[in-house]
Amino acid sequence: MGASLTPGGVNFAVFSAHATGLELCLYAPGGRHEVARLPFKDRTGDVWHIEVVGARPGLHYGLRAHGPYDPEAGHRFNVNKLLLDPYARAWSGKLRWSDALMGYRVGSPRADLSFDNRDSAFAVPKSVVVDPTFDWMGDQPPLTPWSDTVIYEAHVRALTMNHPVLPHGMRGTYAALGHPAIIEHLRRLGVTAVELLPVHGYFDDRFLVAKGLRNHWGYNSMGFFQPEPRYAQRDALTEFKGAVRALHKAGIEVILDVVYNHSGEGDEWGPTLSFRGLDNASYYRLVHGGRHYMNDAGTGNTLDLTHPAVLRMVMDSLRYWVEDCHVDGFRFDLGTVLGREPTGFSPQAGFFAALRQDPALQHVKLIAEPWDIGLGGYQLGAFPPPFGEWNDKYRDGLRRFWRGDAGLAPELARRLLASADKFDHHRRRATASVNYVASHDGFTLEDLVSFTIKRNFANGEDNRDGHDDNHADNMGVEGPSSNPEICAARDLRKRNLLATLMLSQGTPMILAGDEIGHSQGGNNNAYAQDNDITRLDWVHADTRLATFVARLIRLRSDHPVLRQPHFLHGKVRDTDGQPDVIWRRADGEVPSPGDWHNPAFRAIGLELRMSATFSPDATDTLYILINGDGPTRAVLPKTFARWRHLLDTTRPDAPATECRAELDLPAQSVHLFQPILPEGAT
Repeated sequence: MGASLTPGGVNFAVFSAHATGLELCLYAPGGRHEVARLPFKDRTGDVWHIEVVGARPGLHYGLRAHGPYDPEAGHRFNVNKLLLDPYARAWSGKLRWSDALMGYRVGSPRADLSFDNRDSAFAVPKSVVVDPTFDWMGDQPPLTPWSDTVIYEAHVRALTMNHPVLPHGMRGTYAALGHPAIIEHLRRLGVTAVELLPVHGYFDDRFLVAKGLRNHWGYNSMGFFQPEPRYAQRDALTEFKGAVRALHKAGIEVILDVVYNHSGEGDEWGPTLSFRGLDNASYYRLVHGGRHYMNDAGTGNTLDLTHPAVLRMVMDSLRYWVEDCHVDGFRFDLGTVLGREPTGFSPQAGFFAALRQDPALQHVKLIAEPWDIGLGGYQLGAFPPPFGEWNDKYRDGLRRFWRGDAGLAPELARRLLASADKFDHHRRRATASVNYVASHDGFTLEDLVSFTIKRNFANGEDNRDGHDDNHADNMGVEGPSSNPEICAARDLRKRNLLATLMLSQGTPMILAGDEIGHSQGGNNNAYAQDNDITRLDWVHADTRLATFVARLIRLRSDHPVLRQPHFLHGKVRDTDGQPDVIWRRADGEVPSPGDWHNPAFRAIGLELRMSATFSPDATDTLYILINGDGPTRAVLPKTFARWRHLLDTTRPDAPATECRAELDLPAQSVHLFQPILPEGAT
């Protein structure tokens, strides 16, 4: 499918089940002037194809489709609209918003049932034939096990745009992502995977352009086979591959946030750019097969992955990014849409079955955002293995516990042990729970402890957009503060949240910038802010916090007991007669049912061992104490006579030291202890 090099030229193959004819439009270099228009004369099933002898990489082209314009029957063919190849590997030029992009006549009393006969070629980027060759220099995927994975969610542009070490012309690009300065920061932290916000080709929405804004996040994909050109200096595909190669050399995986649930063409009022003009009735889920679009993604349309050609396109796209671009995994935006069959969401949906059987995708990481706005859209825990899932229950539970909400001890306990209540079924692993405190969608960690009310006015929607309930706490002052006590309390809260995250079972994910104190000024929906609101402020980075995060990740790496692949349920181990999990109160005693139901129970201990079922010979033991209360007297478990204090969030720079069996815990703190075994003991 798409444009493929042949010994004699280039073959073009395009799907359309309902078109009556297709045309290939060839353009001079630069894409301004059409030089030839060739009809597709060959058709195999619903795939139209033509070979252009003598064509070479660099050729600019577009498509036109003949067919019925009958929106009420689901058809919106308009030969006057130049269309992008859904399989294009590159684009040339930018989208120029114009009413000529619409298949209907804007302002007509017949609305979208009217027909627009203006040519849109002047306003549409051109697809480009590319040479796919690239010197990978022996690149191999890191293949980091799930249990060793620490994810760093980042945006190519926001991460690199303000980095002072990078050359100005490189900032905000794929090349910057692979620059030694960025890679050294990631290695210093100890993260094992970078999860990139969408890099598939996309356009700035018309309503944003009218307000002088841009689609910064990129969740409106139009090109599922090409890296977004705005992040390139010259050649997006080559530069993206170069970044992947550099990250792999450093042992860091690359995971792509992908949006296969909808396209950037919007609803019936949107432009005709590609899918709509090639075969609207096949590509999209339509209400009763007619004029209007299903809108499970909340963006105007929904791609129909139950259609074989659409399913094939998505699978071809995934394979392309793995086989040709060497990416290591995918995070599926609004993943519930992808599993929605005619009868509703199903773990046995055709898309999931296709994913799980594909040999090319067997080694990659698959992560779902397990919700959408459709009926039955919240499906946390319902995805089939080997999926991981973003766990918003974890996010909200931790935020509420550290905010001081009453009665959160049982919730915290569930989340510390990888949310078995949601994920421990169908042979899923504990690593399926992707734990996070902050992500691109919502407050950053800094804003979580600095604001209680969102401040999204820069988005131009009168602060109506974004979530209102963020479980945030400004620690006494709304917004930035120079009060030393407020600043100290905020710093401690951030360390407590991060420490709890890294001491939890499951797969941890941190938001880029949280490790250096990045603030978005209270904007919790910065999707349109391609500016200093989202760009990391490296000059004023909190290097002490970054050092603390690196210490937490190193602790997690050093102790397999903190990152077990299997769920823990307090089963007794045959080797030492000890349960793999023992919950304790601050005084060292096991909590009673009354303690768990006590709203004031906020000092919780967790004695942790390797799984009784799967790691019976392992002896590693740690004791975690989480004190969400005031100053508390603590008694360490009598299981061991001596303990080493590995971590105290009130003293982030303190080295590990031997401690007494009883000690005073500072208010609002997280602690980690390791037994000191007698000499010669194992």
